[in-house]
Amino acid sequence: MSELIQFIEQAGEWAPLAFLALFALASALTIWRLNAMTEYGFQGTALGTLVMPFCSGLGNLIFVYIVLDRGGPAQDVFTNALVNNTTNLTLLIGLPALIWGLRVTPGDEDKKGTTAPKAKAKTQEHALNRLSLMLTILAVLFFTGATWALAQDGKLDFGDGLVLVGLFVFWQTIHVFEVLKHNLQQKQSPNPLRLMFDLALLGVGACLLYVSIDWLVAWLGKNPSGFLSAKNLGWLSGWLMVIPNALLALYYGWRRRPDIVFSSQVGDGHICIPLCIGLFALVKPMPVPKFFEQAALVIVGAAVVHFIFVAAIGRLPRFMGAAMIAAYGWFLYAGLLT
Repeated sequence: MSELIQFIEQAGEWAPLAFLALFALASALTIWRLNAMTEYGFQGTALGTLVMPFCSGLGNLIFVYIVLDRGGPAQDVFTNALVNNTTNLTLLIGLPALIWGLRVTPGDEDKKGTTAPKAKAKTQEHALNRLSLMLTILAVLFFTGATWALAQDGKLDFGDGLVLVGLFVFWQTIHVFEVLKHNLQQKQSPNPLRLMFDLALLGVGACLLYVSIDWLVAWLGKNPSGFLSAKNLGWLSGWLMVIPNALLALYYGWRRRPDIVFSSQVGDGHICIPLCIGLFALVKPMPVPKFFEQAALVIVGAAVVHFIFVAAIGRLPRFMGAAMIAAYGWFLYAGLLT
């Protein structure tokens, strides 16, 4: 990897853009293989909740390691997580909803031309995905509320981190058993060679993500002033880490897979809150950012809106997509300008 870094650094002042391109390339690689994994057991909401978050959220986990390794400020990790989750639940769900509409349950036009048995099976599949998505959204409320309660003393310490990581492990264990149960009912299992191939490519993507993030963090640390500097590392890294999520949202929105758009963005939030924050708190106490209350309010409010519309009508209307984008604008104002 050192040879790759030296080669990219030859671009001189364009090197930061080159490393951003490397980050986007690695993200696209993970999405490519994730899409392939839908063919052998990791389907719909299970894919978005169990598999995609670890890949799209891998950058956030790497960022935690890099900040710990470099002895960076703990508050940057907290800010990174808040920016990531708020962007996922507002902008990256609101934008596809505004462009394509996000309908989790099929409309009457989707049922035309299908036989009764197939229509019944499809309806049942959509109903199951809808219930799973509603549970995933409720988990956002639970995880955010737990973090808010633990942070009432102004910081998160080892005990708080242990609780948050434990909650995440329990949540993911539930989904592992759900996937195993689904595969058993469908009498299918992934081809071992194909699974190894996909995991190997995901590993390559992880290495490229680490190289690009590590270099960009070091580059920001060398800039003492200006917006593109270490003082805004939490915000800048948060926006960087949502690039894979943005690709997922736009790709699956274009593919008319609203179930994956929803579950991938919501599930990715679980990686940051509680996992990333919990892991960091296990090693080093974390002070709570001053805009935590505003960010938590936006996250909880967006989750409540998503739950109500998915439960009531099975979709997020376009006008609510616009409202989500407006809520993100308020979050940026509250976090950066006040």
